[in-house]
Amino acid sequence: MQEGPTTVFGGTGFLGRAIVRELVEAGRPVRIASRHPSLPAWREPGDRIEAMTCDIRDEAQVTTALEGSTAAINAVSLYVEQPRAGLTFTAIHERAAGRLAGMAREAGISRLVHISGIGADARSPSAYVRARAAGEQAVLEAMPKATLLRLGVLFGPDDALLTNLARLVRLPLVPLFGRGTTRLQPVHVDDVARAAARLTATRPVERRLFELGGPEVLTYRELVERVAAQLERHPRLLPLPFFAWRLAATLLSPLPSPPLTRDQVVLMQRENLADPDAGSFADLGIMPRTLHDSLPRCLAKD
Repeated sequence: MQEGPTTVFGGTGFLGRAIVRELVEAGRPVRIASRHPSLPAWREPGDRIEAMTCDIRDEAQVTTALEGSTAAINAVSLYVEQPRAGLTFTAIHERAAGRLAGMAREAGISRLVHISGIGADARSPSAYVRARAAGEQAVLEAMPKATLLRLGVLFGPDDALLTNLARLVRLPLVPLFGRGTTRLQPVHVDDVARAAARLTATRPVERRLFELGGPEVLTYRELVERVAAQLERHPRLLPLPFFAWRLAATLLSPLPSPPLTRDQVVLMQRENLADPDAGSFADLGIMPRTLHDSLPRCLAKD
């Protein structure tokens, strides 16, 4: 019996694009389900890849996207809410995620990977983090054998993390979150994509919870310093207390797409490290690449 497609919800996003490519390169059929679908420019004749319009909040569109699929990956992301458009953390990360899991189960799909984040916590002061935790619970209630894939901060070519830091270090003065001591475990987007592909394979690993962080643990200050060194920049690093960041986020909140949100400030106050007791890259036979080795390809010098 021919394998049906793996449907990647959010397949045109930063992580979704990497997952789609990994699946196609593994010779698997892929269906991209996105609000603004498009086929990747790198596709070649013979690649079994299709794209369709799908808003994860629309049950009819989700049903169509799941039809005939043998696996599904929910890589839909929302970092800044747009309440007027109905794009809230609760709507996307909780209600839609749980509904998708239930519909996948009803469609007979046994392999569902739900993308979440390290530190998902129902008691967090961050609405984003609380919605992530509630979404995990909703997914497991609808489909107990779904796989949760919690990620550390993602990096890769044309990402948000390194691209923004590259802009900052070109300034003479770079403000730090607090003293810059919050520890992070940056993880390459392609390594996460490989993990998602393996977890939706014909014989996936039996563990249901994975926390994926890269092999290096860095403070935010060290991360800024590495980006600056790669670009041969020498800005002064200025510690800035978190209350100042919260004030800035509040002042910027009326903007349509604020460059800083309260949730982002809250996230930077908590260390973002993978739980050693959760599933890891080692359980999947993947050796993740380091930020140190990846920076030359991710950043271009002036």
